[in-house]
Amino acid sequence: MGLYHNRPTVADFRALKGKRQLTMLYVETLDEAAAAAAAGIDMLSIIAPLWTPQMRDAAGDCFVQVGLLYGQLITTEDYQRAAHAAMQTGGDCVYCASSFGTIKALADDGIPVVSHAGLIPSKATWTGGFRAVGKTAVSAMQVMEHVKTLEEIGCFGVELEVVPDRVALEISKRTTLVLLGMGAGPYADAQYLFAEDVLGYTDGHKPRHAKTYRNFAAEFARLQQERIAAFQEFRSDVAGGLYPAKSNSVDIADAELERFIQMLKT
Repeated sequence: MGLYHNRPTVADFRALKGKRQLTMLYVETLDEAAAAAAAGIDMLSIIAPLWTPQMRDAAGDCFVQVGLLYGQLITTEDYQRAAHAAMQTGGDCVYCASSFGTIKALADDGIPVVSHAGLIPSKATWTGGFRAVGKTAVSAMQVMEHVKTLEEIGCFGVELEVVPDRVALEISKRTTLVLLGMGAGPYADAQYLFAEDVLGYTDGHKPRHAKTYRNFAAEFARLQQERIAAFQEFRSDVAGGLYPAKSNSVDIADAELERFIQMLKT
């Protein structure tokens, strides 16, 4: 991928801290990435298995965080290899929720790293499951200490998930990290949602902090019925001898056909 581009940089986002909020979306398809770029979304989150040169092109000038999947990568070397591969494909930073040692190793390699604090889905059992974190003074201090550790080991940003808004405000005052808020109120440096929630095709539970702007689920259901109908019509046409019609077939001149038949007889 090209080294030179017009996308925003880590330095740009750091300079914007406290000046304007960024917008961020988790996307999974080329269409979603392209739509986000056309809409002027600042940042995208795309997991490493979906990160391709085609996705980089679709994302346009969006700053892209490539998610290194916890549990699929194990050792620090695994994460380092995956992170460098993501950056070579045009990633702007990586997301890593592994150990502090692994995160530090990535940062020491000069790779911009975003980690996670508050409700961390892959580690939710330690904080009581899928619920808000930081609702007591002790819990809020634990989130603060986690954020400060991430800052000390070299992260430039942190996903702050399902934390009380006033706790997020106090944390933001005390860290240089870019806070990517998901259910963390209006004081984070970025507002982060999943495209499936924004577009209204979430399968299963929709989190409290999500906001839906369109009903793609109904449209997808309509399109599926149209698929079924089209396939049924195709099946019916074949059974009834209506497909293929002459217009769907390749013809041969009569003389050439006759010559071919004569050749078959020799």
